[in-house]
Amino acid sequence: MRVYKFDIAVTCACLTLLGYFAWHAFEGPRGFGYRQAQAEKSAALAEILATAQAQRNKLEVRVTLLRPESLDPDLLDEMARHTLGIAKPNELIVIQEP
Repeated sequence: MRVYKFDIAVTCACLTLLGYFAWHAFEGPRGFGYRQAQAEKSAALAEILATAQAQRNKLEVRVTLLRPESLDPDLLDEMARHTLGIAKPNELIVIQEP
């Protein structure tokens, strides 16, 4: 069995290309490290989304209480006093910021 120079050259070229692609799969800009960083970023964004959805749900409940068909007098009074800045002389006001 004879081994030709061309066969050796093609084998070396194929191994070089295989090494190039293997290096980029592990260490390249879109390699395994990038994928893990994207997974961590996705988890952080999912947590932020959950927080925003919880805040939105709280606001939706408050808006529902202000609708004409289900008006909550205490909430209306609280919001009017906070917005207008008025109170009776004998009242103690505690303002809680959200």
